[in-house]
Amino acid sequence: VRLVESGGGLVQPGGSLRLSCAASGFTFKFDTMGWFRQAPGKEREFVATISWTGRSTTYTDSVKGRFTISRDNTKNTLYLQMDSLNPEDTAVYYCNTHPTRRDYWGQGTQVTVSS
Repeated sequence: VRLVESGGGLVQPGGSLRLSCAASGFTFKFDTMGWFRQAPGKEREFVATISWTGRSTTYTDSVKGRFTISRDNTKNTLYLQMDSLNPEDTAVYYCNTHPTRRDYWGQGTQVTVSS
């Protein structure tokens, strides 16, 4: 199993980023997937989930209306479009199944929102 996150970087407040998560080694297209993040000094938290069909999504309150989760099952790839970013979104972002599987965590991708 491998989950490889990419697309992070440094962005100014109000900016946008699109994260990707390339999955391999399991039946991605049949799993509910999620994005999670861990800010410095804090525990990892849930950000968003998407059903295996892509028809159902959920978001933590702080990102509703700003982030959009999506998936392409033909490419085994999960996405997170992040708009109107603010400094509180600074964190390492991870993807995993939902519920999470301990052995599936990847290295994550760093997102830093700063002027």
